[in-house]
Amino acid sequence: MSKSKFHKENKEAAEDWLLSYADMITLLMAFFIVLVSMSTIDKNKYEQVSQGMAKDIGYREVTTPLQDMRSELLGQVTGAGVEDTVDVGKDDKGIVLNLASGTMFKPGSADVRPEIMPLMKEITGTLKQERFKNYQVEIQGHTDDTPIRTPQFASNWDLSSARALSTLKLMNELGIPTGRMKISALADNAPRVPNRSETGKAYPENQAINRRVEIHIYPR
Repeated sequence: MSKSKFHKENKEAAEDWLLSYADMITLLMAFFIVLVSMSTIDKNKYEQVSQGMAKDIGYREVTTPLQDMRSELLGQVTGAGVEDTVDVGKDDKGIVLNLASGTMFKPGSADVRPEIMPLMKEITGTLKQERFKNYQVEIQGHTDDTPIRTPQFASNWDLSSARALSTLKLMNELGIPTGRMKISALADNAPRVPNRSETGKAYPENQAINRRVEIHIYPR
């Protein structure tokens, strides 16, 4: 009788850790559920992490949709022979396509040059692909710091917004749904390079670089 009682008590004591373990697992699960519910997934970072994991596991190069898109856009820019005025970069969110205003528009206007149409058709052709349909297209208009006041444009804000809108309309005509696009006007508030020296002397070459339309493409 005493031996049976001993074995029973010993078995119960040996299984006590299971209760603590189950409680810990439950708490951890609740913690991760709350963590996920509060977090926002950065799809660009997710692609980068996924690529790194796949590369480590498979010991091979793995490309992401953003890398594929950037490669296609680079090829199109190179094929058009406009590398000096159009470049394909990237930021933390995705791809940044910079188009110099002199290449994109007629001087002092928001009228798109006919010469840029073949390249714009190729660019939109890439963005229209089914595998890229969930990517946001954000169009930004930029100017240099030279004041403008014409019957059509009262300020650089008006000019930069008109150029961004013209680009959106063109891309929509070429097949990009308006629901995937948005525009913003920054005038001369986000230069790529300094417009002037510390003494106020203008840098014409830099001003030409700052007059541009930026097309940001990133996961939605």
